[in-house]
Amino acid sequence: MNAWTAAIRSWLAACLHAWDRFWFTPARPQTLALIRILAGGMLFYTHLVWALDLDAFLGPHSWVTADVARELSRDGYAWSYLWYVDSPTLLWVLHVLALLAFAMLTVGLFTRVAAVLAWLITVAYCHRLTGALFGLDQVNAMLAMYLAVGPSGDAYSLDRWLRRGRAGGRAADASSGANIAIRLIQLHLCIIYLFGGIGKMRGGLWWDGSAFWFAIANLEYQSLDVTWLVRFPWLIALLTHVTVFWETFYWALVWNRLTRPIAVLMAVCVHGGIALCLGMPTFGLAMMIANMAFVPPELVVRAVDGVKARFSRGRAGEGK
Repeated sequence: MNAWTAAIRSWLAACLHAWDRFWFTPARPQTLALIRILAGGMLFYTHLVWALDLDAFLGPHSWVTADVARELSRDGYAWSYLWYVDSPTLLWVLHVLALLAFAMLTVGLFTRVAAVLAWLITVAYCHRLTGALFGLDQVNAMLAMYLAVGPSGDAYSLDRWLRRGRAGGRAADASSGANIAIRLIQLHLCIIYLFGGIGKMRGGLWWDGSAFWFAIANLEYQSLDVTWLVRFPWLIALLTHVTVFWETFYWALVWNRLTRPIAVLMAVCVHGGIALCLGMPTFGLAMMIANMAFVPPELVVRAVDGVKARFSRGRAGEGK
């Protein structure tokens, strides 16, 4: 065997080892479980909103009827059980059952089954509600899918509480499944941001530095008036260019341990700004929930234990 062959084999072995380490290193489930609680709550809330006028959105005489929605998806692989529901009573029964599945996912009761049902239901609603969707629904579907992949009920769940009682309080085990689910969320986020950044770079407003101004000055979306920033055009241009740079290179910044906190903090700032200023609090929160995939489970454990300790001290103080 010559030196070149040995070097190539060594390089391939190193690549294979890195691949296995990236995907299959056992990870603790706390981060995935926290995402389950927050994303499950978001799924419950966003689908509860449809109940404010369920017939107008999903009924037989809705704005976009089931036949139209089915026809619009004819050339794709979309499918929804809601295409075949024409009874208002049956529609309400199915909607209540959907909310029950989301609630079970949130609290972690029969989590594996609830997660699969939550994903199927979310996708079915997306394919039925053509014309009434935006990025929030896509993020909801993404998180629901990956929560169904991993053991999202292995911590902070009723399932865990019931198992812990039978197992004598044994700590939740690390697993490859938890790591795979988190990695999938991380990679999906990188793809979302990369194509979002590329899309922005195709627009002239992002190149001349005025895109941020046109966003905050749009009265259709404005929920918090920050148009006073017009006095600082240099700041508007800076925020515009920093945003498009961060979004385009998120995939590179977030994998480096030194720049990861900056990338995640920028995500909180950008999506927090969208939530507060542009009238899209649910979308902003959903994206921040997804970014929690880069929070180490050890940090989640310390934060949750700190909250528990403070709550216990508060209750002890009340009891004196």
